[in-house]
Amino acid sequence: MGDMRTPLGRVRGLGSAKSGTEHFWRIRLTAIALAPLSLFVIGWVLSLRGSSLEEIRASIAHPFVALMLALFLIAALDHMRLGMQIIIEDYAHNEANKLVLLILNTFFTIAVGVLSIFALLKLTFGG
Repeated sequence: MGDMRTPLGRVRGLGSAKSGTEHFWRIRLTAIALAPLSLFVIGWVLSLRGSSLEEIRASIAHPFVALMLALFLIAALDHMRLGMQIIIEDYAHNEANKLVLLILNTFFTIAVGVLSIFALLKLTFGG
């Protein structure tokens, strides 16, 4: 009972893509990282309620806050990309459409990440 592939799969040499376990663990690790980071971000935002723009900028300029926000952005965007990848792979049945959607998913995540980190750095260091 060693080989669980179909006869056609054995002939074609088809089998595991060898990336499912990594994908599984990566999405779970980003979810675990997002739990405390989200609590920090929510608490930080609530603590700024009623603050002036200068007080908010001063808070973002603090190195610990800036680092936590950057980690939150990176983890959230990676988690989002991985989740959308699963949805695309499961529900896009046309291979050409699937490829285009996966590429757009990656480019969208990179664009949002670059813009978000740029905005965070601009607020952190002034400008």
